[in-house]
Amino acid sequence: MKLTRRLLITLALAGSALLAGCAGNAPALTLYDLGPLQAQKPDTAVNNLPALSIAEVAAPSWLDTQMMFYRLNYANSQQPRPYAGSQWAMPPAQLLEQRLKARLSQAGGIVVPADNGAANLPILRIEVDDFSQSFDSAQHSTIHIAMRASLFDGRNLRAQKMFSRQLPTVSADAPGGAAALATASDAIINEIAVWLSTVPTKK
Repeated sequence: MKLTRRLLITLALAGSALLAGCAGNAPALTLYDLGPLQAQKPDTAVNNLPALSIAEVAAPSWLDTQMMFYRLNYANSQQPRPYAGSQWAMPPAQLLEQRLKARLSQAGGIVVPADNGAANLPILRIEVDDFSQSFDSAQHSTIHIAMRASLFDGRNLRAQKMFSRQLPTVSADAPGGAAALATASDAIINEIAVWLSTVPTKK
């Protein structure tokens, strides 16, 4: 009886040690965001930004996650695959929304959350269609961003424009993809700021 009990305790301890070893061998998770917002030189193309509300940035369900996705164009380009040990600090739509608000404020715009009930302000809605990295080979990758910006007065669409960027990465891996996506995101957000400054004011 005592022998059986000792055997059970020994097996339980061995199992605990095995689980602890497996947990210790799990790869560390690396988180990425868009980095700090860099100071911008005065941009004569960005002026007279309208005061506006920014709605929550929308994204398809496969992008509504912290996972970082890539595609293997040489294997199956229709299959988005997540990196195992790398993730975004928050879903890309939230990263872009945060960055957009910060950039417009930096450029002198007045930004109010859409849920604050600013009924007299135009509402900017952003829909993200793509935010990923694709590999043409194991040694070469490119990032892709595509989003649609729509400016509304109430339910009336005042203006709409598509924005997209494609950049090669400096390295064919998660760090290279994250860096290129951050660079392209800032470029698109600056384009959105320029576009907003050119949209005719409400009559």
